[in-house]
Amino acid sequence: MAAIQYYDVILKPVITEKSMAGMSEKKYTFFVHPEANKSMIKEAVEKMFEGTKVAKVNTINMDGKVKRRGMTFGRTAKTKKAIVWLTEDSKEIEIFTGL
Repeated sequence: MAAIQYYDVILKPVITEKSMAGMSEKKYTFFVHPEANKSMIKEAVEKMFEGTKVAKVNTINMDGKVKRRGMTFGRTAKTKKAIVWLTEDSKEIEIFTGL
């Protein structure tokens, strides 16, 4: 596979009650590329959102859910989530304002 660029690392934000509550602590949750590591995620957040400084990154690999259609069983795709903690002096991420 080709090298992953910083704009390919973050796929989309996770919009749930728990992730919205974490924003008050400068904790943001994203779906990320399955092959991205913590240093790549940190670099991508700092480059995509100016004025942000990442303190730490936690990652979660999630297996696909079992789904059934009639008598056949299958699985949805595997995903990877990243929880990004920003430093105290960092700017907030603008895409989450007003949600």
